[in-house]
Amino acid sequence: MNREIVITDEGGEPQVAILEDRRVVEVFIDRPLAQRTVGNIYKGRVENVLPGMQAAFVDVGLERNAFLFVDDALPDEPVEPDAPPRPTEPLERPLSIADVVHVGQEVVVQIAKEPVGTKGARVTRNLTIPGRFLVLVPTSRHVGVSRRIQDPEERERLRRLAESLRTEPIGVIVRTVATGRSEEELGEDLRRLEAIWAGVRERLRESAAPALVYGDLSLVERILRDRLNENVTRIVVAGRELAADVARYLERTAPEFRPLVEARDADPRSPLFSVFGVEREIERALARRVWLESGGYLVIDQTEAFTAIDVNTGRYVGSTADLQDTVFRTNMEAAREIARQLRLRDIGGIIVVDFIDMEDPEHQRQVVEELVLEARNDHARPNVLGLTQLGLVEMTRKKARQSLADLLTKPCPYCEARGRVLTEDAASRRIRREIEETLAASNAEAILVEAHPSVAALLIGPNGSNLKELERRTGRHVYIRGAESCHVEKMRVVALGDRASVEAAALPVHVGQRLQVTIEEPHAVRPEDGIARLEGYVVDVEEAGRRVGERVTVEVTRVFRTYCRARIVGGGEAAGPSGERPAAGA
Repeated sequence: MNREIVITDEGGEPQVAILEDRRVVEVFIDRPLAQRTVGNIYKGRVENVLPGMQAAFVDVGLERNAFLFVDDALPDEPVEPDAPPRPTEPLERPLSIADVVHVGQEVVVQIAKEPVGTKGARVTRNLTIPGRFLVLVPTSRHVGVSRRIQDPEERERLRRLAESLRTEPIGVIVRTVATGRSEEELGEDLRRLEAIWAGVRERLRESAAPALVYGDLSLVERILRDRLNENVTRIVVAGRELAADVARYLERTAPEFRPLVEARDADPRSPLFSVFGVEREIERALARRVWLESGGYLVIDQTEAFTAIDVNTGRYVGSTADLQDTVFRTNMEAAREIARQLRLRDIGGIIVVDFIDMEDPEHQRQVVEELVLEARNDHARPNVLGLTQLGLVEMTRKKARQSLADLLTKPCPYCEARGRVLTEDAASRRIRREIEETLAASNAEAILVEAHPSVAALLIGPNGSNLKELERRTGRHVYIRGAESCHVEKMRVVALGDRASVEAAALPVHVGQRLQVTIEEPHAVRPEDGIARLEGYVVDVEEAGRRVGERVTVEVTRVFRTYCRARIVGGGEAAGPSGERPAAGA
């Protein structure tokens, strides 16, 4: 597998994409208004202790208080001098949050999960400071080795090295990338981490809560620290200045990767993300439907509780007459794409996949194995739980930061994130009720309302019949005007007052005005005439019934509340003045 890292800060926003075998698998974007906080260490103050929730809320200086769960509230070795140590003997009753922290207590916590929606960040008192090869664990005395290092001899070598290199009894975890590394490399990394921790302790002594005492690396440095391995073949950077920064960081921390840096001139006409197809993949990652190369497709629905993924054959009809073979091939391709989409979208939490039903147990086993195999390079370590009795595949994926959709999109302010809107008929009924309520609360003679053209047409009705009925019920004069800028479910009250002033504001045209319109259909009663519309307002054009689809210039001859009469002038778009003739009956 060839891995490429593409780095850009076009538009002032650091952005990093990771490609594996030329396909985008991960995208990282730092937004000025949504800076990452995971990994930051704070000196905070306990604001509330809620035994019923087994949690406490801690003020760390962010917009919302952080959430400290009881399991994260008692480190093995507390940083704060007055904090109680973790009990070594089993308690007679379950540990309560009230036994661990109290209101007003100052605590040192680290962000474990980003704030999402209305939820504050989740924090822990078990601190970690990651380095290139090692992770420093100040609140522990344990030495551990990554479970991804499976060679028993290498695991033992790294464990002995980490224990011998410690200058003080402090926890250390050996990362997977440390495989094969020398004592000198690990020692240099550990000395760097110990210096960082010494600085954190100094700031803890000097700072008053709430205060940030340690901030994780910048986005670019963090990705280079965590994603560099033997599979990386090149690091492409937009801009000479940014490339120099990357090279300096690598020279200091991973000099063997320094020759892989490839600087590209920043070109606004050809952005680096566009050249590598990253922008296109981001657009796909924001879509609900993802097409497979075979013609099948995935439907991905993210909710607050979990993510559901549905697999469909779509346009794929298979290369044989065997239906089960077609289903199996679609599911195998879907398994590979699902693993990639989870990384690309950075979807975390509970995930349920509804593959197309397979009758052959061997096919079921192979599809699940393919999903597990494709997820092996995922940094978030997905856990595939297998098929349920309903034939669904359940899995979980670590959720530490906002997903790509949360980062780049927001809930629709119109449909309130339902993903659906009212039909025009339902919307017209709702708006009709709102008009009646508005008039009932007012002494105004008339009202002018704007609505979406398709809804306005229903409010007016054939020959104004619905509008007349509305006026009969309210006893007022009602004017409806179409406006493309109106949401289909909403209305705007433009004018409310005496009839003369409202009527003057309501009519969108006046006699003698020239317009360019498209003839949409023949008149229902007088087929020799044609009908055009201005955002729902009907323009009855004389002798235009045979010009459906044409764009013509017309002159308004008579104006009514819900429509106007007009005649074609100049024979088309290049129309000029012509003699006027009496309009047919209104």
